This record gives sequence, C-alpha cells and structure tokens, in this order.
Amino acid sequence: MNILGISTYSPDGAACLIQDGAVLAKAREGRFPGDKTEQSLPGQSIVYCLEQAGIGVEELDCIAFDIKPLRAVERILKTSLAFVPIGLGSFLREMSPWLRKNLWLKRHIVQQTGFQGKIIFSEHHEARAAAVFFPSPFQEAAFLTLDGVGEWATTSYGLGTESGITVLAEMRFPHSLELLYTAFAQYLGCTVNAGEDTLLEMASSGEPKYKKLILSRLMDLKADGSFRLNMACFEYRTGLLKPNVGFNELFGRPPRAAESPVTGTDMDVACSIQAVIEEIVLRMVEHVYNQTEQKNLCLSGWVFRNCVDGGRILGESSFAELWVQPEAGGAGAALGAALVARHQYLGNTETVAVTA
Repeated sequence: MNILGISTYSPDGAACLIQDGAVLAKAREGRFPGDKTEQSLPGQSIVYCLEQAGIGVEELDCIAFDIKPLRAVERILKTSLAFVPIGLGSFLREMSPWLRKNLWLKRHIVQQTGFQGKIIFSEHHEARAAAVFFPSPFQEAAFLTLDGVGEWATTSYGLGTESGITVLAEMRFPHSLELLYTAFAQYLGCTVNAGEDTLLEMASSGEPKYKKLILSRLMDLKADGSFRLNMACFEYRTGLLKPNVGFNELFGRPPRAAESPVTGTDMDVACSIQAVIEEIVLRMVEHVYNQTEQKNLCLSGWVFRNCVDGGRILGESSFAELWVQPEAGGAGAALGAALVARHQYLGNTETVAVTA
C-alpha cells in the first residue's frame, strides 16, 4: 500500500511516502531550487518521493493532507471579522493565498499530478500527534502537541493506542505557546521561524528577572498549564502575534534591532520567557498525566526542540518514558498526515518502520 502525505500549510511544505509500513522517502520543498511563494503544493518533494519509491502517481492508494482547509478558512474569517476595521487588512492578506493556494488543494493535486484516487484531509493536530505516536516505541501513550496554530488548535493532548489517535482537549488560537515564543524572538531581534534557537542561546547567559512580570501582565496562567494571553500587548493578526507598543512599554524599551549588540537586558528577557515556557510545559505535562494515567508520553512541536524542556520533563514529571518527534516542521506534518490515513482511515495497524 502506497500513501503520500503532504504538508502545505506550514511555511516548510513537504511530502512523505509510506509504502507497506515503511517510510521510504520524505523531502522538504525548501531544499529544492526555485521560487516557492506561488506554489500550492510541494511539487518537487512529491516527485522526489515517487522517484525514490520507483512508482508513478497512479500506483498511490491514497494522498493525505495535514490540515482541513475549510476549517482554517473559518478561523481566518471569524478572527479577522472580529477585529473589523483593524482586522480587514490582515483578512485580505491571509485570504488571498488561501483562496489561491490552499482552499482548493484537492483540485490542485488532480490538476498537477493527475491523481484520481482517495484524498484525505486530517486535522492538523491529529497529524502532529500521529507523527509522534505511531513511530514511537510505545503501544499506548499520552501525547501533547504544541503548534503555532492548525485549523483552530494551538495545543492538544490525548491518547495514542493501536486503535488510533484520540484528542481529549485542546487550546485554541490566538492563545499559543509557540506564537508567544516567536513574539519574544521578534522582540529580541531574532530571525522569524529560526529565532527560537538564538533566543535559547541568549537565555543561557541571562537571569529570569522578568518571569513574574510576564506571568502577571502578559497572560493568565492556570494550574493545568492552560492560559490566555493579554491581547492588549500584541498586534493581532490572523496567523501570528507581534509585540505592540504595550508590549514594549512592559519592558521599558523598543525591540532590539537585528544587527545590534546583545545586551544584558536582552539576555534577561530571553531567560525569563524561557523560564515561563518551561513552567507552562511542566504544568501541562502533569495535567496530561493526571487526565490519562499513562506512563509513556509523546511530545511534538517546535517548543520541544528545546532540550531543557525534555530534560526537565523526564526528571520532574510523573511520566516514566518520553519520546519526542525530532522533525517538528513540514516534514513531520506530512509524515503525520500519511500515518493518520494509514491507521485511522485505511484501518492498518501494522508497525511503521522509518527507513528514509
């Protein structure tokens, strides 16, 4: 059985091919030459995966996408209209690429590849959970996924079993830990979509002087790790959070220019948000344990690329075993979409072997 998973919603579009229980090929579109801005599908990644497997598109049993486009459009529409007239500009910016690229994915795949078979759209966080649970060594485990935003969900947890993925609860946009982390990366002059690693380097040399300020002024954090952000401190967009004047005033200074020297204040702000992130994650993890009573935990999302989180979770939580999905970008979402199709739509429960 040949299943092609495709990630398009992520800026890092990708494809992944599963054949008879083995992941034979996966590729990220960004690694191929050419302009990707107007592409609706990671075309070169798809071609690469098919060539590696030695099959044509007509030999695919199923193509699976990592998001439900109509639900994502619903979010963009509702959140933009809620902030009219301020949200009108962001609505037009967001809707144009969605109408052009993502809303008609089924039509695009047929037009560009000629595929006439089954096409499946998974929930984005369902795909994220599948990508971390099914390749894990566990027969049964709890999972926690943290993402910028999928259709609506930014955080979800649940159970993974041989029967499939079950999401038990979720947090919704705009209250997103990853978007909060990205907002701080922007404030500290780090590169968008790559600034988290730089922020972590800054944090290692600072002190968490602003931790209490962040917890008291930027969010309402609950005992279970759920939170609501203070949106008065962010420029609200349909797909991101950007620090605004209120955010800058909170720390008594404007954002750091990207090429300027890193100051002690920069390091302290980075260390403070790092400490906040770790506290939130630890609260979430313990809540997941209490709700699921599982001994094994699977984690997926950019936040979990942070090795400090993984070490603290293993040492301080009630879970006995931990498995983290190392591919947090588009390739992971493509893998997850293929695994959702295989395990939950096509009813195959064989173990997945990752060989690519």
